[in-house]
Amino acid sequence: MDKRLSSPAAAVAHVGDGMTLMIGGFGGAGAPVELIHALIDRRAKGLTVVNNNAGNGHVGIAAMIEQGMVEKMICSYPRSADPVAFTRAYRDGAVDLEVVPQGTLAERIRAGGAGIPAFFTPAGFGTELAGDKPVEEFDGRMYVRENWLKADVALLKAETGDPHGNLTYRMAARNFSPLMATAAKKTFAQVSRAVALGDIHPEHVVTPGIFVNGVVEVSRPAQEEILNRQGAAYP
Repeated sequence: MDKRLSSPAAAVAHVGDGMTLMIGGFGGAGAPVELIHALIDRRAKGLTVVNNNAGNGHVGIAAMIEQGMVEKMICSYPRSADPVAFTRAYRDGAVDLEVVPQGTLAERIRAGGAGIPAFFTPAGFGTELAGDKPVEEFDGRMYVRENWLKADVALLKAETGDPHGNLTYRMAARNFSPLMATAAKKTFAQVSRAVALGDIHPEHVVTPGIFVNGVVEVSRPAQEEILNRQGAAYP
């Protein structure tokens, strides 16, 4: 029942070639930089990555793309602050892209965790994003059918975690992570502070340990925006 792991490398050891990954974060807020960089060291390839964006600069998800690890991105904002890595790879045909409206992305992940295969939303109707997806009319308005999103592994960043895997998050760093934890077969989280059992009040738990397979303490996690301002690159 003790889910504590010794290192980020031990967490990402469960990621294999061709898997679908959900990676928490809204830009740098909640991005598990240390887990991502440990995954780059592992050199898994052919990955499908679900995230809010496609990375910035030359660290985190952007570094994964530069290392040729990502086959497809599923995201809302492929071009954010400094998407040089994704832009180059996409123009070269090295990475596929599925753009999903942000609310739809969150709901597709939630549906995956809740066991709901599909739902209808008005977002995207009449646009290229709808493509050839089924549509139906409800109360005089047209809706697009969207399918759930699930993953083999979710990699998250949390604020505190206990040996059973119960997690809390820091403010906006919470973003997609609680949903992703429910939609993945296995979930691993880096936590800024590992605490003892009972130190997290039950009513304060955001992600229950039943959804978490492993936690690793990273007491001073890197922040993507700071790394980019410093001109950092990984590896």
